Amino acid sequence: MPIDLRALLDPATTAVATIECQRGVVGASGALSALAEAVREVGLLPRIGRVLEVARKASVPVLHGTVVRRPDGGGSSVNCRLLAAARKSKGPGLLAGSEQAMLAPELGPAEGDYLVPRHHGVSLFHDSELDSILRSLGVKTIVLLGVSVNVAVTGTVIEAVNRGYQVVVPGDGVTGVPLEYAHAVIENTLKMLATVPSCDEVVAAFAGRTR
Repeated sequence: MPIDLRALLDPATTAVATIECQRGVVGASGALSALAEAVREVGLLPRIGRVLEVARKASVPVLHGTVVRRPDGGGSSVNCRLLAAARKSKGPGLLAGSEQAMLAPELGPAEGDYLVPRHHGVSLFHDSELDSILRSLGVKTIVLLGVSVNVAVTGTVIEAVNRGYQVVVPGDGVTGVPLEYAHAVIENTLKMLATVPSCDEVVAAFAGRTR
């Protein structure tokens, strides 16, 4: 039976969250050049921006999950290759308050958005206030957008499902590297856990509605 996306995305019980869409991650000066190139190649940021714009007009809460670091590296462990590579990357990194740690300008933040930073971990839910904020807002469905399908998107989807949320992941609102691998993960993993429409379909479901 087809899913009624408009019913699933009821503004009264839905939130939209971006995943690590920071200048030092998806921007041209970011340490992860291959990922930043994939973001540009698929035109990801303008598409996410359109979803956020219509969500805000519908009074749907918009949250931004970010990674931040201290100059001394405190609070974040180097316990896997990904985090070790981030620690060794050249440049200032994602220091709290730095330009690199800021959101990509296409995404805001707008007044009323929630910033949900964390110092460690590879998903938005790890040791952050995300779950508490969502529950306080009465959220049952979360729309996830951003990077990367390789780790953070997939990890966040799994944790959201574990916590009882309905999850919507627009297939053209996320990406990873290489692009062929990202497509395979969307088709063979994320579609088993989440509803996977297009960004245009999410925009249409929110358009003209309010809480």
